[in-house]
Amino acid sequence: MASVHHEFLVDATPDEVWDVLRDFGAVHERLAPGFVTDTRLDADTRTVTFADGTVVVERLVDLDPVRRRVAYTVVGGSLHPSHHHAWMQAVPEADGRTRFIWHTDVLPEVLATPIAESVEHGAAVIRSALEAGASKPIS
Repeated sequence: MASVHHEFLVDATPDEVWDVLRDFGAVHERLAPGFVTDTRLDADTRTVTFADGTVVVERLVDLDPVRRRVAYTVVGGSLHPSHHHAWMQAVPEADGRTRFIWHTDVLPEVLATPIAESVEHGAAVIRSALEAGASKPIS
């Protein structure tokens, strides 16, 4: 099994990051706008359309407000893993910022490279979106 793991610091509080991360049906609006162009939510399953045309159907596995962690698995779409489990987590840092962790386990291993490339690109978009949202005044 291959694992893709990516971490980065975000200039936003863990609560600000969690507020976005827990919004499972609004990836295209709040977490990764532009990288993800559409998200449709149906109960515990979302259909995610990426800017490159890739469509994946993801089932929510866990939404943990204590650990500020969301876990999901691919169950359909144009990506066909035999196994896929991913999670994202907002971890507090001592300076008030947030460590964003994105981890994916996938089979077959041949999918690790394209997923890693997508995660690298997506992480940059996510970081920008989270920091832009954190800099907005609360109304």
